[in-house]
Amino acid sequence: EISECLVGSEMCIRDRLYMDKIRQRLSDLGYAIYDAPVPVGSYVQCVRTGNLLHLSGGISVNGDDKYFGKVGQELTVEEGQAAARAAILNRLAVIVQAVGSLEKVSRIVAVNGFVNAGPDFYDHPKVLNGASDLLVEAFGEIGRHSRTAVGVSALPLNVAVEISMVVEVRD
Repeated sequence: EISECLVGSEMCIRDRLYMDKIRQRLSDLGYAIYDAPVPVGSYVQCVRTGNLLHLSGGISVNGDDKYFGKVGQELTVEEGQAAARAAILNRLAVIVQAVGSLEKVSRIVAVNGFVNAGPDFYDHPKVLNGASDLLVEAFGEIGRHSRTAVGVSALPLNVAVEISMVVEVRD
């Protein structure tokens, strides 16, 4: 098992040698996956049933990338897309924790996205494209998924985006 040996924001050379292809692709695109967050309530981050992982909602916080506020008011659509990417990276960390490698993903099945937005904001799908596009960049064709994009009046901690997922994995 690979340790999360971080020196500043750089991974140790030892870990780069053992990094799976998906994580390497994400790293090449300028993204990092940090340790999976610890649940702060009465739930678990992931439940596996058969070959499906049901991931709880993850917020738009990944390492130093943190997005708070309402999209369309305090944040632009582009910042909302960055928030969606941070939430997806947060969820990918949970997959790594659950099965050990993103290489075990055989399909991203569904993405359910919630956008913290005001009543006159209607570009929720554009915001969630940040997450969807990153999944396709990282996983290719198996990253294409069904999706729900919903606007809500508030999210926990006033984060900009929350995303839950269903992912198929292989042993």
